[in-house]
Amino acid sequence: MALLEVSGLHAAYGDVRVLHGISFVTEKSSVTALLGANGAGKTTTLRAICAMLKTEGEIRFDGVRIERRATEDIVRLGIAHVPDGRGTFANLTTEENLRLGAYTRKDRPAVESDLERVFGYFPRLKERRRQQAGTLSGGEQQMLAVSRALMLRPKLMLLDEPSFGLAPLLVRELFAILREIKAREGMSMLLVEQNAAIALEFAERAYLIETGRVVLSGSAEELKRDDAVRRAYLGY
Repeated sequence: MALLEVSGLHAAYGDVRVLHGISFVTEKSSVTALLGANGAGKTTTLRAICAMLKTEGEIRFDGVRIERRATEDIVRLGIAHVPDGRGTFANLTTEENLRLGAYTRKDRPAVESDLERVFGYFPRLKERRRQQAGTLSGGEQQMLAVSRALMLRPKLMLLDEPSFGLAPLLVRELFAILREIKAREGMSMLLVEQNAAIALEFAERAYLIETGRVVLSGSAEELKRDDAVRRAYLGY
């Protein structure tokens, strides 16, 4: 069953059009990957879903049209965005960053238990809960960005290049935790990822975007077997 349905989505930065009518679906309790080269429009797609730029087209979340809503309303509906560059509040502590992730929630007692839930996934952050976030390593900051999104208790997590700048060992560790989160909580994820190999291992379905258009879609297994995808994105 579809959780997110994007249909005929156009988006622009000022007069520069970036998306040209893309359409895709993210199912409930599943991972969908958006693949493509730098500048293809992947990050713009995530920003468009969050109403961070002007769009045309239709976006439905859990059956409700959201393309005319404010970003804060979209967050309240249960969409959490983990941006590229991590978006860490460098001068705040790890714990303060996490509490900011729950700012739209009214159930304060549950926020306390969710702090412990998040620390269960990322014990390293618990060790550094009083540490200024700007002094964390790159891998720890990425874990903090994911954890902050989890504090929203979202139905859908938008992940923008979570592996960027991380050593291979940290990338494997992060994706192992993301798999655990999906398995335990049934959370849907929309993943933008330059590392096509790891994205196709993680996702059930994938869409290939080129110059703001979807040019190929199918199951992750189908895209792994596609000759053009293998040559251009998987390197074999």
